[in-house]
Amino acid sequence: MTDFNLHAPEGAKKRKHIVGRGDGSGWGGTAGRGNKGQQSRSGGKTYPGFEGGQMPLYRRLPHRGFSNYPFRKEYQIVNIRDLEGKFQAGDTVDTVSLFMKGLVRKPELPVKLLGEGQIEIALTISVDAVSSSAKTKIEAAGGKVEVPAATGSSADA
Repeated sequence: MTDFNLHAPEGAKKRKHIVGRGDGSGWGGTAGRGNKGQQSRSGGKTYPGFEGGQMPLYRRLPHRGFSNYPFRKEYQIVNIRDLEGKFQAGDTVDTVSLFMKGLVRKPELPVKLLGEGQIEIALTISVDAVSSSAKTKIEAAGGKVEVPAATGSSADA
């Protein structure tokens, strides 16, 4: 193959299939949509779950139960093995410092610290949630864990 003899391989260039441009084209008239009916009309579409006018299944079945999905709390996960190389002994680890070190993506979302890995340096941890294994490992290394009080629960009740 030479520079002046470049071309696309056989079958690579296909002409756009244009319909509805007269009977002489072979795709005129009904333009491949068939005769009459909802699918032959312009705008003749249905929605997902449409059953031809029959009461759809999602409306026939009763809505039962409860989903916690709209109320769930999504945590950003950090393991203690990630803290070892990023922080010095005596540093305070909070959501903003984790964001600055690139360990979490969004500083406004809550952070949970998990206990995977080992830690040898003493750190002061101040995040939204800490697992019990992470807490014991941090305290064994001489560190301190501060978790803010849970909001929404009342101590009076």
